[in-house]
Amino acid sequence: METYRIILADDHTIIRQGIRRLIEEIPGLQVLAEANDGLELLSLLQHNAPDLVIADITMPVIGGIEATREIRKLYPKVKVLILTMHKRFEYLQHVISAGAHGYLLKEDSNDELAQAIDTIRKGHTYITRSLSSGMSEYFSRLCNNENPQMREPITEREKGILRLIAEGKSSREIAVILGISLRTVQNHRANMRQKLGAKKTADLIKYAVEKCYV
Repeated sequence: METYRIILADDHTIIRQGIRRLIEEIPGLQVLAEANDGLELLSLLQHNAPDLVIADITMPVIGGIEATREIRKLYPKVKVLILTMHKRFEYLQHVISAGAHGYLLKEDSNDELAQAIDTIRKGHTYITRSLSSGMSEYFSRLCNNENPQMREPITEREKGILRLIAEGKSSREIAVILGISLRTVQNHRANMRQKLGAKKTADLIKYAVEKCYV
């Protein structure tokens, strides 16, 4: 397996160095560079080609959410994992809408960091376990209060599948939960991608958050 290249962005040097040590203990991962803020991060991306950026939300000059938007626009192949102290659904909503592929808390375990990187590396989106279980309730309440319509073109079955995708469930897990075949889940995912013009799972989750399907 090819080396998976990572750039770290956090204005706290001790935290950044600790994350670097954890990452470099995992075979197949390499930290290319470190940035103190979003502006330095964007500058590093002009001269480096990472597979993944791990960034904090709260950074000077340019924060993690704004940096994520710029990365997704300028470097669409680069994935972004937000690693933050903010344990609030509002931040998660903004991060997903900006196009990030993962949301992890600094209080999460080392094993969960490794799992998040591996999940994103495989083309999926990772949401911290601390928030994933309550995502559906939060976004459902938000949408009922602020956006009571916004239901097309997704069917009720597709909304159920999309909700589980947003919670980080795999197609196989969704099939078991809903009592349907794996092929049926895969067909629904393909139909949703076609309807929404979504190329990746992260695009589906972003749409779900913005349009109140979860």
